[in-house]
Amino acid sequence: MAGFRPVGDVLAYLAGSWLVERSVRDLASGATGAFRGTTVFERLDNDRSGPFSGLLHRESGTFVWQGVTRPAERTLRFLPGDGSSRADVRFADGRPFHDLDLATGRYVTDHPCSADLYRGEFSVYDADRWRTVWRVGGPAKDLVLTTDYTRSY
Repeated sequence: MAGFRPVGDVLAYLAGSWLVERSVRDLASGATGAFRGTTVFERLDNDRSGPFSGLLHRESGTFVWQGVTRPAERTLRFLPGDGSSRADVRFADGRPFHDLDLATGRYVTDHPCSADLYRGEFSVYDADRWRTVWRVGGPAKDLVLTTDYTRSY
């Protein structure tokens, strides 16, 4: 895909519902998996007229790994960052996950987790499509997770 779309207000851009398709590849074993579902970014506050105090990211769907299908879900918090193009992404319990800056439409960030390193690349293609690619490396992990988001109307 050619070019990236700059995002001036990351929380406004993400707000709403997205269809999600994720592929998971274990580079060490060759195993693959897939997630399909939805992600909803909803306001953390009830005041719809003011600026965002943050978004609650709720992802749910099904994950297929080595022929076994099971339900999967996760919750994150996207809080305002230092500037409207930036967000402070946290796990549901408030622990830091990563920063995000979509001012240029593309951003690379890291998340150390025990002995593993998660390196995420975020790419915005247009008003209705964006992608994340997480490369996970460590003593026991060698994974690539590619997630495509398409706005759901």
